[in-house]
Amino acid sequence: MRRPPRKPSTLDPYLDYLQQRWDEGQHSAKILHEELQTKGYLGHYQRVKMAVAPLRRGLPLDAPRERPPSPREVARWITTHSVRRSLHINDRLPRLLDHCPELRHTHDLVRRFASMLDNRDATPLLGWLDDLANSGLAPLGGLAGALREDRHAVTQGITTLYNSGVNEGRITDVKLQKRLMAGRAGVPLLRHRVILIAHLRRRYADRPTVSPR
Repeated sequence: MRRPPRKPSTLDPYLDYLQQRWDEGQHSAKILHEELQTKGYLGHYQRVKMAVAPLRRGLPLDAPRERPPSPREVARWITTHSVRRSLHINDRLPRLLDHCPELRHTHDLVRRFASMLDNRDATPLLGWLDDLANSGLAPLGGLAGALREDRHAVTQGITTLYNSGVNEGRITDVKLQKRLMAGRAGVPLLRHRVILIAHLRRRYADRPTVSPR
């Protein structure tokens, strides 16, 4: 997955023709280069020779490849609902999963947990934890153990409307204020800024909404 993609070259538009002529029995790089020149190819003979080298070993032509996604990108694709992913990602993700059974298994487990959240139904949780522990994937097995210890809290998180999102947002506010002052914010100044932000947020939240005419 980490192999870098080959850069496009002037030979790329002629790769189909090269493959066709190779299948027809023409295996001379010199003759193929001459034929391509009659079709408008201006590149060097050496490039054609390098292009057909994989064919001599029974391998496919070295066509340009898409940039492999990073692990962070793949994690985001898997945890995002299909309706919120772009068409391009919805096309790439199934091809990626087809090449990696471990990722496909992980994807299925993640989507099953997401379904519990969407439906606010923790009934399948214990069975899901068993499948997580028996997945054969060490990181997921460790996660299963941690979630099982806190399964009552996890159940509440799945089935209730309440969450810690507001608290997390306030913590982010405090961290942001400290970063904005390059770490020079002492407690008195930080407290003043946090209270001011809370006051402004409440002030604008209480404003009546005026519908446009």
